[in-house]
Amino acid sequence: MSDSNPAEIVEPSASAEAPAAPPPAVPKENALWREIKGIAWVLLAVLGFHSFIAKPFYIPSESMMPILLKGDRLVVSKYPFGWSWVSPSFHVLPHWTGRLLGTMPTRGDVVIVTPPGQSDDYIKRVIGLPGDTIEVRGGRLIINNVPVKSEVRPSAMIAVDPNAPCNIDQFPGNLVETSDGREFCRLPIVRETLPNGPTYDTVDLGRSPGDDYGPVTVTADHVFLMGDNRDRSADSRFPLGPPDNGLGGPVPWENIGGRAEFLTFSLDGGASWLNPISWFQSLRSGRAGDSLRGTKG
Repeated sequence: MSDSNPAEIVEPSASAEAPAAPPPAVPKENALWREIKGIAWVLLAVLGFHSFIAKPFYIPSESMMPILLKGDRLVVSKYPFGWSWVSPSFHVLPHWTGRLLGTMPTRGDVVIVTPPGQSDDYIKRVIGLPGDTIEVRGGRLIINNVPVKSEVRPSAMIAVDPNAPCNIDQFPGNLVETSDGREFCRLPIVRETLPNGPTYDTVDLGRSPGDDYGPVTVTADHVFLMGDNRDRSADSRFPLGPPDNGLGGPVPWENIGGRAEFLTFSLDGGASWLNPISWFQSLRSGRAGDSLRGTKG
């Protein structure tokens, strides 16, 4: 008889255990809610950036020609002057006086501004600061009883397109055609240099209602704003509301929404939503990246 050992009982190893049960399925409504929250956070982040850091801005009019054309897209920084009730992109905050961490703009800054009692944004240039006396005589700007240095420059030749049509009611006699058949709006240019140094070009089309104004002294915590297209700009020289739609004099500094920094791109208005190729064809060449900060004279 052999002394063989009884058969050994082999215990099952851990690797041989039955696979774990799959995790319970996430209810569809919970997954949907998670997606909604994710999108909401993204939208809040974008809105916060637009409201307190920087936002894109579209030029809707010709009041800042020649530096800005209708159809230009640019970046506006929100923080240089601090924050106020107009800082949020949709002006949803209640109106309060003053600014948080506020600093006053400097003469020559191009800023966006909300006219008192309104919600639309304008874009203008800072001309006068608190304590300044502003006057315009015969179209020439005078600050603190001293005429601002001005110099007649060669005319600006703005190519005619749907966003810059050189309409006869706005620019009578300024439409010209070159020998190759191209049309341009020829604009008389006067270059101004402010007392603190910034220099920029203005359009002088001749006599207009805003050519004689003031004198007006800018009160505390206010700024005086003008458009570079002096004869076609609704600015601090004109009353609020129709028909002038101006700024009603010096504007409270809390109505300043930010400072224009640089151009991103510009569209000539000829694009069609149904033709993607026209989106690229409507880009104006040479108008990307240009700084909007006044150069020193």
